[in-house]
Amino acid sequence: MGHDGRMHAQRGAAATSAELPDTDLSAPRYPRVTSFRSRRSALSSAQQQTWERLWPVYGLDAPRSGGHPTATVDTSPVDTAAWFGREAPVVLEIGCGAGTSTLAMAQGEPHVDVIAVDVYRRGLAQLLCAVAREDVGNIRLIRGDAVDVLQHLIAPGSLAGVRVFFPDPWPKARHHKRRLLQPATFALIAERLRPGGVLHVATDHAGYAEQIAQAGDGEPRLVRVDPGTRSLAISVERPTTKYETKARHAGSAVTELLWERQP
Repeated sequence: MGHDGRMHAQRGAAATSAELPDTDLSAPRYPRVTSFRSRRSALSSAQQQTWERLWPVYGLDAPRSGGHPTATVDTSPVDTAAWFGREAPVVLEIGCGAGTSTLAMAQGEPHVDVIAVDVYRRGLAQLLCAVAREDVGNIRLIRGDAVDVLQHLIAPGSLAGVRVFFPDPWPKARHHKRRLLQPATFALIAERLRPGGVLHVATDHAGYAEQIAQAGDGEPRLVRVDPGTRSLAISVERPTTKYETKARHAGSAVTELLWERQP
């Protein structure tokens, strides 16, 4: 749900690396490959004021290791109970963009706490303004690379769900290594999910959907589930954004993929 005028309004914001370093940053196992596009956009005066007032309360900047062998970062997981002021199931949304889906799903599940992750400040500022306007108390925001967030700020076995809606498909073959949802990313997500936790992915790119399905099904701790057959730990009712509607009208089918973390 990022914004560049079409479905990248959701997918461009799915910031991460296709290949993951070890938890020990002094010995990175994989080279770092970012999957987001560089972009700069200024905030409006109102957004800037809201950012300055509320980011220290609702927002957090993720550490950035970049896989550098001499990098040092704070690897302490976020105390979500302290941050939200309560004990509740926690969902991580990767690539929240302007937060259209984030806001609607958080409002629909007031008993669930949502952490929205994105690299783009403007989208986060839009979501932050919506949180203030709607007085939504169960959303927090992190600015940074999703892999850094998962690796350093999220404790193993702590998440009730992870949502990845319309990650950038990087359609050219030479760019496929930049795609977010690679086997190593699935392994990290599976590690952060608690037993029964749900990974919910949506994409409108057929080729990427096939790759995602193969990588997800190849992760032994995840099992594909059908929400029509039984209840899950979190809601998988996802609102349709105007950008997704445009994509559907253009003939792009949306694929929904769901996995559950096994004990």
